[in-house]
Amino acid sequence: MRVMAVDVGASNTAAMIQLPDGRTRPLLFDGHPLLPSALYVHADGRVITGRGAERDARLDPARFTPSLRQHVGDGPDPGLVAHLLSTVMGEARRQYGAEPDEVRLTHPPRMGLPRHWWLIDAARMAGLPAPRLIAAPVAAATCFTVVLGTAVPVGRGIAVYDLGGGTFDATVVRRTPAGFEVLATQRLPDAAGLAFDDLILAHLDATYGGASRPQSRLLLAQDVRGVKETLSRDTGSDIHLPALDVNAHLTRAQFEALVRPVLDRTVDCLRRVIESSGLAPGDLAGVFLTGGSSRIPLVTSLIHAGLGVVPTAIEVPELAVVEGALHIWTSPASRASASWRPQPVPQRPVGGILYPQWPHGGPPVTGRPAQPPGPSPR
Repeated sequence: MRVMAVDVGASNTAAMIQLPDGRTRPLLFDGHPLLPSALYVHADGRVITGRGAERDARLDPARFTPSLRQHVGDGPDPGLVAHLLSTVMGEARRQYGAEPDEVRLTHPPRMGLPRHWWLIDAARMAGLPAPRLIAAPVAAATCFTVVLGTAVPVGRGIAVYDLGGGTFDATVVRRTPAGFEVLATQRLPDAAGLAFDDLILAHLDATYGGASRPQSRLLLAQDVRGVKETLSRDTGSDIHLPALDVNAHLTRAQFEALVRPVLDRTVDCLRRVIESSGLAPGDLAGVFLTGGSSRIPLVTSLIHAGLGVVPTAIEVPELAVVEGALHIWTSPASRASASWRPQPVPQRPVGGILYPQWPHGGPPVTGRPAQPPGPSPR
């Protein structure tokens, strides 16, 4: 196995493998390309991740961490992320019989140095090799150019609309001779898929009364996510309300009416980021959609109406970032760029410590020994 890229999201974690012959494959978890970023801690200390955690959560919801959303402000506990990365590494070994020669971890744009270190700590705790850190919108832009084959000349930009489960990020990157640089970015921490789930639950409570009683809320929340995804393809779907033994029908029109105020905020945020980037609309090669919630049909309509641009997405937008991360160092443009060639590690002192400075998340960050993190989850 040559390279493994991992994108740890608030709701889901994705990983892709690049084989020695250059082919890329998504890593599968229980047959799915996405691992829910969920954890369940048993009374004996065993930690279960992913779909297993969601199943075991019915035993004692208090021991369940359904997502990393509650941690996105200051960065998740490295122990939480380490459990997810350990699951990813275990599946890589099981499916391919070997460990990757190189690991690449994506991270939010403009992530500060402390958050770099908790990500590196999490990788160390999970037994991964020292990772290369890559900004998520840079990886997404690389997917836009390499995987989709879109020509982006030097000097032109790409707007990345990243609507995931836990947060929304709007970013503009510009093509340079060495790759992509982040010009402007802004995050909305409460405008994403989990917020849409809460709006559906509130609608059910208001319509049916007591639909999400505590004893049924966990199962109902899982069903709501499934219905939300179904409404991206169909015009209606049913949700079983176990507390009332009722099948509630939700139409796409009802769902869009619930989430439109939030989606309007994301489009306004995207417009502001484009304006603050210093690039004119004609300097953009396109708007690229990433994150699972971006497949909601209303997203494309609102961006087209608000910006006059039809956005672009790959078939599985949850994999855009992680797939782009695999291609950053193997695309012809990257191989020809000065930032790709081996070179001495530039450093700068911060508080008496020398921190490495690799452009665009370049070669491995190894300038500081990892410190023992805090306790594991719960």
